[in-house]
Amino acid sequence: DNISSVKFTLMEPKNSKSYRHVYFTCFLALYIMILFLNIWLCVVIALERALHEPMYIFLCNLCINGIYRAMGFYPKFLHDLILDSYVIPPYMSSGFYPIFLSNLLLDSYVISSHVCALQSFVIYSSLITEITILTVMAYDRYVAICRPLDYHSKLTKNTCLKLILLSWIIPNCYTVPAALLSNLRTFCKYHIDKLYCDNWSVVKLSCASNFVNTLYGYFLIVTFVSHLVVIIVSYIKLITACKASLENKKKFWQTCLPHLLSLINFSFALLFDVMYSRYGANDIPESLRNFLALELIIVPPVVNPLIYGLNIKAVRKRAFPSRPMSKVNVYSSKKL
Repeated sequence: DNISSVKFTLMEPKNSKSYRHVYFTCFLALYIMILFLNIWLCVVIALERALHEPMYIFLCNLCINGIYRAMGFYPKFLHDLILDSYVIPPYMSSGFYPIFLSNLLLDSYVISSHVCALQSFVIYSSLITEITILTVMAYDRYVAICRPLDYHSKLTKNTCLKLILLSWIIPNCYTVPAALLSNLRTFCKYHIDKLYCDNWSVVKLSCASNFVNTLYGYFLIVTFVSHLVVIIVSYIKLITACKASLENKKKFWQTCLPHLLSLINFSFALLFDVMYSRYGANDIPESLRNFLALELIIVPPVVNPLIYGLNIKAVRKRAFPSRPMSKVNVYSSKKL
């Protein structure tokens, strides 16, 4: 088959015909919430000079990445729900309208191979970008708490810019080969048993051997584990330093706890996604399969800004001002 003409069908939500308006309202609300929370936190950090510190700049990039991932899923899914809600009135039951509307409805839960590759690329590049940013943030906390005298000399503006660029460029370089390997193939099946495209679901539709894809998948897993090792080593050193100092212990609970919660949330979400993609089966209830598929898309972009906005005092005071900004003591945030 000509690769350019290949189209896949996606899984339809359970009872989508009956509850399409409920689905659309809930997912639109989630999409708006993700955009609002993440953009709001970025604006707060951008407007407050007291928050122009490396930790908050990295946090801003984490929020931007959450928006980037949401844009890879919600527009297409909401578009499908809208098309799925069209009903042909009786007076349009003949002539031009049935043909036009049936052609329109054929695009509901259908995705071309090119758009599928783009969606896979956006979602999975954002995942690798997130673990990279979390690793950079762990390094930032390590230097701030374990080597405070070297903090501003090590994490200069140029260094922060390089770390941010690398946290975006390297994941995208990793994801391009994965997207190409999964889509430049001959396909024997055309149904993706998931609400969105991912690399492994597309690979399973191919007639050819998936040896190279599996090998590259293991390479990405090793990359992910290496990031986790760096984070774990950083936290071991952080915990050791906190035992010797009450001030370091206070810094740890104020700034490291939100990072740790984000990491745990992301790790579990990614574990669910891997389990679903690699080992998902038809004997698993459809509602559970959909939860496993969507947990990675929904939870981290919503939870991350809430965790940081509510737990870090310097951010909370500006995101939820309870008194005039001129009276807020920003000394503690500058020390970070």
